[in-house]
Amino acid sequence: MTDFTGKVFLITGATSGLGATAAIQLAGKGAKVAITGRRDEQGNAVLDRIKAAGGEGLFIKTDVTVRADVEAMVARTVDRFGRLDGAVNNAGVAAGVFTPIADFADEDWHASIDTNLTAVFMGMKFQIPAMLASGGGSIVNISSIYGTVGGDIGNCGYVASKWGVIGLTKTAAIDYARQGIRVNAVCPGYCHSEMVDPYAEADPALFEKLLERYTATGQMGESHVIADAIEFLLSDQSSFVSGAAIPVQGGEHSRLY
Repeated sequence: MTDFTGKVFLITGATSGLGATAAIQLAGKGAKVAITGRRDEQGNAVLDRIKAAGGEGLFIKTDVTVRADVEAMVARTVDRFGRLDGAVNNAGVAAGVFTPIADFADEDWHASIDTNLTAVFMGMKFQIPAMLASGGGSIVNISSIYGTVGGDIGNCGYVASKWGVIGLTKTAAIDYARQGIRVNAVCPGYCHSEMVDPYAEADPALFEKLLERYTATGQMGESHVIADAIEFLLSDQSSFVSGAAIPVQGGEHSRLY
């Protein structure tokens, strides 16, 4: 069992879904966890679950598209817990789905890039100095299977941003490899979450096709499988893993025979 006693982690976009599951799981293994999001009620509810798991948490209301908020979330984490050992840049949106590029709205493009990519850059900009001051650490950036393939559901902004996350991750891993900081990306497939479930419920036939295309299991994953990958990358068990983009999707394709 992983023991994170004494470790301090910061997770963005952790008021629900994958981020919330990861926060609760890490807290249950001894970590002190700061979580961020824009919704007070949901953030405090996750904080209660962190405490119920036996962990210590902090909710910081944050809009990751605002530079001052991102700087403040790191500063408040360090002020409260005294250090920063790891971060999970998880906050994301899926704007403008089912729209071909020529019809894709400017505001959906900017929302995708600002939240899914620029916020990851800005997060690392402030997380890395805090980790260097703590002696090193591990960063996990959440990309997607759409960070490795072209979009087939009219999601060009999301796809571009998630490809960008992988490039940014690999570059950061090189920049800080000799300073005790590892940087990796997790690329989830279709998993139950606040982002995915409404689409799956609205068009089950489409999602059956997507699952046939993107996972050998033909099933949606649960949030804990992503949390397990995050836990591994934050732990010493992955001490020689950096610059990786790890797909967590149950295998790439269904068999055809």
